[in-house]
Amino acid sequence: MALPKIHIDFHLRQGYILLTVPYLQVAGMALFPFILVQKSNPSKILVNHERIHLRQQIELGIVFFYIWYLIHYCMNRLKGMPHNRAYHQIIFEREAYQEDENLQYLTKRKWLAFLRY
Repeated sequence: MALPKIHIDFHLRQGYILLTVPYLQVAGMALFPFILVQKSNPSKILVNHERIHLRQQIELGIVFFYIWYLIHYCMNRLKGMPHNRAYHQIIFEREAYQEDENLQYLTKRKWLAFLRY
C-alpha cells in the first residue's frame, strides 16, 4: 500500500518550508524549519500559528523548546486538566492561539514574548 505523496512548498522569505503531509494526525505542526500541514492550501491563520511556534523554537533552541513544552503539558495534566485543556494552557500555545489571527504579529513581536502568557 502506497502512502499519499508529501507536497513541499518553499517560503524562504518568511523563514519556513511548508510540507503537506496528508496522513498527519493534526491540522498543523512546527518542526523548525518546517511547517507540516494535513491539507494543502492551509489557512493563513494556521500558518501564522505555526510560524509563531517556529519563532519560539528559534529563541529557545529546538530541543529546549520541546522539553519545556512537554514539561508544561505534563504539569497541566498533573493539575487534573484533561488533554485538550492541558494542551491549550501550554505557555507556547497560549501565545500562538491568542495572536494567530494577527497576521502582523511576528513583525512586532518582542523577543521571548511567550513569557507574558
